Amino acid sequence: MAISIKSPEQIEKMRIAGRLASSVLEMIGKYVVVGVTTEKLDQICHDFIVNDLKSIPAPLNYNGFPKSVCTSVNNVVCHGIPGEKKLKKGDIINIDITIIKDGFHGDTSKMFMVGKPSVKASRICKITQECLMLGIQQVKPGIHLGEIGKVIGTHAKSKNCSVVKDYCGHGIGLGFHELPQVIHYDDGKIEQSPILESGMTFTIEPMINLGGYEVITSKIDGWTVTTKDRSLSAQWEHTILVTETGYEILTIREEEKSQHL
Repeated sequence: MAISIKSPEQIEKMRIAGRLASSVLEMIGKYVVVGVTTEKLDQICHDFIVNDLKSIPAPLNYNGFPKSVCTSVNNVVCHGIPGEKKLKKGDIINIDITIIKDGFHGDTSKMFMVGKPSVKASRICKITQECLMLGIQQVKPGIHLGEIGKVIGTHAKSKNCSVVKDYCGHGIGLGFHELPQVIHYDDGKIEQSPILESGMTFTIEPMINLGGYEVITSKIDGWTVTTKDRSLSAQWEHTILVTETGYEILTIREEEKSQHL
């Protein structure tokens, strides 16, 4: 299957889906407090997506995933299933939102800190966000896709952190996961990676660990991915459009617009 180039009409629908997805992260922040369960956060997001946004939460029942959002706390890398676990002071949590509006997907995630985080927790969240933005800033027509992963991996390594290799970003549009796969490290095959073209849409979503890059998937639920060495992990994600001159962040939040992204 080839990488899809979105038409102007499709791009406009992607913009709408992206804006709606980002609005969920803007809405949920005030609820991320000590004592709240991740189940409650999922319920609030679900109701907002369905009732307020008139949209579909893409993760719900996707390949059997039982909830509407992913909530990944501390050493959980990704695909954390919301449940009865209560957030405590110092926790860091990634909330990953994907919505479907008029058939098109918007996919984004953000790290939230519960109370005052530890120095290590604050550091991994900051470094991971830097990795995401450095990756996004590479995007323009004519470059090899692998350049994105190279700059992310270089920055993570310079901060003595590691990049999770088992999971990657992905093309997105009518499908939740389309081509291309967007890896977040240098695999030595940059010249063989696809060349970006205007109209491509994909996610960049680096998962960065304070310790080693190795991860384990839960044998109990088949979804929850944790760091093998139990070190803290963080992830940030945006849906990106390749424009004629560079990039557009389709899931940009209001808080980011003043940062000249």
